[in-house]
Amino acid sequence: MNNIEDIDKLIKETLSEEEAKFYEELEEQNMFQMVGGLFQGKNKWIMYLMNIMTLVFFGLFVYCTIHFFESEETKELIKWALGSVVFLLGVSMLKIFAWLQMDKNAVLREIKRLELQVSSLSGKLHE
Repeated sequence: MNNIEDIDKLIKETLSEEEAKFYEELEEQNMFQMVGGLFQGKNKWIMYLMNIMTLVFFGLFVYCTIHFFESEETKELIKWALGSVVFLLGVSMLKIFAWLQMDKNAVLREIKRLELQVSSLSGKLHE
């Protein structure tokens, strides 16, 4: 772990002030920062839409589940159980989409860090 900190310190020393500030912004994020990052950028509207749909699907899942336990006929039990499963799958798929977006953002952040390091090293080689 100490070796990684030494490497980061060495990288920051070779960067210009502006590059070092940009490098600091690319640090590893905790879970709350990653979730907050979903609502930034040009596609933030789709994340708002996805979260609204997740709430709607979850509400419909609860509605179907309540009716499932209140039903007495087999046909109605099957209908409400199927509705519960479909809406729970919908919630799951939307959450998986959000997790994939968070992963994509983390990978992009790492690529930007690498690009910055490569450009810094290439600048040092030309000097």
